[in-house]
Amino acid sequence: MNMFDKLVKINCHSKHKILKNTAANLLEKLYCCEINCAEIDKSVLFAHHARGCTIVASKICENVVIYQNVSIGSNLRFNKVSNQWENIGNPIICKNVIIADGAKILDPIIIGENSVVAAGALITKNIPADSMAYGVNQFKHKDGNYDFVFNSNMITLEKIMEANNELIEKFSNGIANPNNPDKKP
Repeated sequence: MNMFDKLVKINCHSKHKILKNTAANLLEKLYCCEINCAEIDKSVLFAHHARGCTIVASKICENVVIYQNVSIGSNLRFNKVSNQWENIGNPIICKNVIIADGAKILDPIIIGENSVVAAGALITKNIPADSMAYGVNQFKHKDGNYDFVFNSNMITLEKIMEANNELIEKFSNGIANPNNPDKKP
């Protein structure tokens, strides 16, 4: 187990308050990441050591994967007329959800199981199960034939580099160059 995983385990699951605080401080200092959940399952995975993440949730269920620069938290507002806080609470992330790079999930909402929250999405409304959430509070039914962003059988770095080199080759030959509309891929 690497240092990040050890710190997450202590921060999220230890009953020892001093150890939890120490782990939380180290996560913030070393990884620019804050994880503070009422309940978080031990199976939750953080890609790229949760760099830049602020995760403050009511509950994060089994097999959730969270990428870098994700924010999960509240969106409180104070009503000056009623002299009351409104919109109190943090999100619940159901099982098997994938939250891609830079996504923001705010408010006391529920992200339904087996859903994907796309990179850069801003979600402040409930998302039904088996959905692809994107943009600002947009979602559509997720195609069950595909896994998006993450699969336990991840592609190798070599395959990604091979695809990158092929794209560079096409670009260099003017085939995939948007500045050259006459050449089609």
